[in-house]
Amino acid sequence: MSYAGQLLVATPLIGDPHFERSVVMILAHGEDGTFGVIVNRPTDSGVEEVVPQWRSHVTAPGVIFMGGPVAVDVVTGIGRPIDESVPGYAPLVGGVGTVDLGSPPPEDATRWAGLRLFAGSAGWAAGQLEDELREGAWWVLPAAPDDVLTSDPSTLWSRVLRRQRPPTGWFANCPLDVSSN
Repeated sequence: MSYAGQLLVATPLIGDPHFERSVVMILAHGEDGTFGVIVNRPTDSGVEEVVPQWRSHVTAPGVIFMGGPVAVDVVTGIGRPIDESVPGYAPLVGGVGTVDLGSPPPEDATRWAGLRLFAGSAGWAAGQLEDELREGAWWVLPAAPDDVLTSDPSTLWSRVLRRQRPPTGWFANCPLDVSSN
């Protein structure tokens, strides 16, 4: 079973500050491992500082998001085109898919209903994610089309959890430090 197109949502048991309260869009999952990007960590770096040719195409707030602790010098694009025939677009879930940033952007910026750029990624070797799932570090949850392109990434973790049935949904109100509860 492939988890591609779903979300990995960090549980309070994650134990790694890189992933605390993170929401990861899984872009690939198979026998070779898992690859994704954290979608709720905007940085202060503007797109024009990293990939200026894509600046007019990205969704507000127009910054690079920290996609994960691995390969932070590599940028991944995820977007929702108006027309799926945009060159370099590969659908993933709900009209959202990956964007080939190695090709020049389309001349018309209005071809995108939304686009985000992520520096770095999150990756797991074969079987590593499954081990972390058994340990209770992650929930695998369905992605909604607006999750990656949300206008409020700071509340995405709790909003994704609120959509879930109990007991998972109850964690939306969990304090950052569960020992202080």
